[in-house]
Amino acid sequence: MNLKRPKTRPNNYYYEDKLKSRGFDLVVGVDEAGRGPLAGPVVASAVLLKSRFFKNRIDDSKKLSPLQRERAFGEIVKNSVFGIGIISHKQIDSFNILVATQMAMEQAITKLARKLRPLKNKHLYVIVDGKVSLKICFDYTTIIKGDCLSKSIAAASIIAKVTRDRIMTEYDCVYPEYGFARHKGYPTKYHRRAITEFGSCLIHRKSFCGV
Repeated sequence: MNLKRPKTRPNNYYYEDKLKSRGFDLVVGVDEAGRGPLAGPVVASAVLLKSRFFKNRIDDSKKLSPLQRERAFGEIVKNSVFGIGIISHKQIDSFNILVATQMAMEQAITKLARKLRPLKNKHLYVIVDGKVSLKICFDYTTIIKGDCLSKSIAAASIIAKVTRDRIMTEYDCVYPEYGFARHKGYPTKYHRRAITEFGSCLIHRKSFCGV
């Protein structure tokens, strides 16, 4: 479906409203976290919002502080139906990060769809951040910078980011020398120095430059 980008900055429900006006009862936002790190999984989330009113800021997760993300996460969980897809560092090395990201998104959508089985007669449409090709049984559209333009995608970006950050914080207890709780696996100077000093650990992506 052709969903033209608005000429001016839209309200955060522009795409949701447009799709519902075309007969789609349910609009699901999808986003990922963790494409750039040198370690850990890539995580995706698919979110169907049940409310339009939030006390906390729902925006691109990169624009929020860790505290803002945690608060928004809790509110989104209470006011949505969501699915989470997690693809491990081993799978990333086996397939490449692009394919792994697509797999995580497909997994998240599948898990969400299972929760929506009682609503199987409803028309569902998926809007996805970025530009990816997915193998799913629903109509979908990709939106560049969708996490800034759609509240549903923004919510998905927060769920994915907080979920992945929590995973990396747990890994920090297993591999404290790398400081995963501090940088979540991203290629910071601190992380690169740790790799130089200690070598790679089991959760590092061996196919990534710098590992």
